[in-house]
Amino acid sequence: MKDTLKLSEKTCNLRMTAIRSLLAYAAEESVEITALSVNSKAIKGLPVTQQEIEYFEDGQLKGLLSAPSQDTKMGRRDLMILMLGYDAALRVSELIGLTLASIHLDVEVPYVNVLGKGQKYRNVPLMNKTVEHLTEYLMEFHGSNSVSTPLFFATTHGICHRLSDDTIQNILKKYVAMSGKSIIMPEKVHFHILRKTRAMNLYQAGCPLSYIQQLLGHESISTTSGFYAFATLKTLADSIEKAYPSNNKEKTWKDKSVMKQLYKL
Repeated sequence: MKDTLKLSEKTCNLRMTAIRSLLAYAAEESVEITALSVNSKAIKGLPVTQQEIEYFEDGQLKGLLSAPSQDTKMGRRDLMILMLGYDAALRVSELIGLTLASIHLDVEVPYVNVLGKGQKYRNVPLMNKTVEHLTEYLMEFHGSNSVSTPLFFATTHGICHRLSDDTIQNILKKYVAMSGKSIIMPEKVHFHILRKTRAMNLYQAGCPLSYIQQLLGHESISTTSGFYAFATLKTLADSIEKAYPSNNKEKTWKDKSVMKQLYKL
C-alpha cells in the first residue's frame, strides 16, 4: 500500500485495521482463516509523523461565533450549533445524534448526554452562556416536541429529520468565509476543528489531560496525549516570558545562590 499505491502512513494503518477486523470476523466463521487472522496481528503499523493540530485561535473563534445573524431564525440555530459543538467538543455524528432527551438543564450542573464511538455514552457539562442560549433555542424551536425529536432538525414535506453531516460542515464553512473577510481564518476547515479548539483551550488553561480525555470520550489517555500534550509556540513563548520577564533587568545570575545552582547543572 505504501510503496505501490503510494498511500499515506495513516491511510495504510487504517486499512490494516479494517483488514484485521475482517479476518477476525471470517476466522469465527471458518477455521481455515484463523492463521491469516493471527498473522495479520503481527504486522506492525507504519510510524505516522505527528503534525501540529489545527484549531481556532481566540480571535478566530470569537469572529466565527459572532458571524451568525441573531436577527434570523436560522442564524440563531446556526449559532447554537457552533456553540454546542465547541462547548461539548462534539464530533459531527455526536451532534447530529442529539435529541431533546440528551439535554439536561434543570439540574445543579447542566449537561448534555452524548452517544460517542463504540456506542458509549458520556456526560459533558455545559458553560453558563451555552445553557442560556440553549434554553432560548429550545423555547423557540421545540416547544412541546417529543423527547425523541432531534435537537437540530430540518423539515421536508412535513417530516422532521436530523440534519446531515454535509449540512453541519457547510454551516461551519459558511461562517468561516463570512468572518474571514475581516479576520485571517484557516484555509481548510471541518467541524472537528471546533472539538480540537475546545480541547486545546482547556489544555492551555492547565486542565489535566485525564479531564480532557473524559470530555472527548477517548478510551485511552494515550490517544488524548498524542494529540494535545505538546507545547504550542504560543504556550512555549508564554512560559518562557513568565520564567524570564522581559522587564526584569536585574542580572539574577550574579546572585551567589543562583550561581551555585548553575554550577550543579
